[in-house]
Amino acid sequence: MRAVITVVGRDTVGILAKVSALCVDFQANIIDVTQTVLEDLFAMIMLVDVSGMSLPFAQFKERMASLGQEQNLSIHVMHEDLFNSMHRI
Repeated sequence: MRAVITVVGRDTVGILAKVSALCVDFQANIIDVTQTVLEDLFAMIMLVDVSGMSLPFAQFKERMASLGQEQNLSIHVMHEDLFNSMHRI
């Protein structure tokens, strides 16, 4: 099972490191990452394998959302199947 994590907010030092560290804490394997900085706006998309996580998917989503609030970022986690369904033409 894979998930898509999106992160958007003001660029600050360590955003990628903090999101990655949380993935590591819960044994979510990062498969791919793309990020960009537009002036002072940070945007990132991660593809993560969540099949071996140490906590339920819903709790992982909640913890990522909490990290977003703590860091003044918008962090969303979506199961890959839902993401693909939403983006079909």
